[in-house]
Amino acid sequence: MIALVRRSALYGVLTLFGVVMLLPFLWSLSTSLKPDDEIVSIPIQWIPSHPTLEHYQYAFTSVPFGRYIANSMAFALIGVATNVLLGALAGYAFARLPFRGNRMLFRLLLASMMVPPVVTLVPSFLIVRSMPLTGGNDLFGQGGTGLLNMYWAVILPGAVGAFAVFLMRQFFLDLPRELGEAARVDGCPEFRIFWNIYLPLCKPALATLAVFTFLAGWNAFLWPLIVLNDPQMSTVQMGLAAFSYNKSTDYGPLMAGSIVAMLPTVLLYVFAQRYLTRGIAFTGTR
Repeated sequence: MIALVRRSALYGVLTLFGVVMLLPFLWSLSTSLKPDDEIVSIPIQWIPSHPTLEHYQYAFTSVPFGRYIANSMAFALIGVATNVLLGALAGYAFARLPFRGNRMLFRLLLASMMVPPVVTLVPSFLIVRSMPLTGGNDLFGQGGTGLLNMYWAVILPGAVGAFAVFLMRQFFLDLPRELGEAARVDGCPEFRIFWNIYLPLCKPALATLAVFTFLAGWNAFLWPLIVLNDPQMSTVQMGLAAFSYNKSTDYGPLMAGSIVAMLPTVLLYVFAQRYLTRGIAFTGTR
């Protein structure tokens, strides 16, 4: 009986916390369906008296919001592909290939994760702007704009991150070393050992990395804002900022756009939840 009471109390507390965490989402959804005169009403009117979809229509007609979604989706998917492939290759090398400086390089990689991303904004911008033979630059990276205002300015800096390498290395360390040794005895090339033997066993880690990378790419705002000037190249987060202007905010379209921008991440979590849980549970035990 005591155990039942404790379990009921625990579930009650967790339910309360869950409802509190859902309140911002519920307010956003409610606001996106309210007429303008009910959005800022006091007290808050959680259920719209006359639900309307005009804010969704305005969000897609006042700005090219569909183009923003396509840009963010492209950046996020390309980032997932490059981080999963390159992160897995680098993680496998650190975990399974003995070479001079392995530990030192990996420690430097871990140290780079301690540097706040905002600190690297200026150096990254200078590197992108000074890329040789691009954007009118000469061989020494002078005279032009480099990769600025190009999709490559967002894709290349985010092609692979230290977290991707760290995550995959930790997962490869937990896999049996005997699998690779047996394949080497049979004359299997190293890349085939990685691709056909180890990589299929890494689905939980790959799914975890894909989810985190997609979220980072989908929610990217500051870096694309710095390197992209063409409105047609803007991301969905930059598009949401367009609804705040002249010290005022158009809450209806902003909340409507936010709900639409939230859908891909929610769907991703629904389909990848099983692999994501396993990846977090089995990665980083060493």
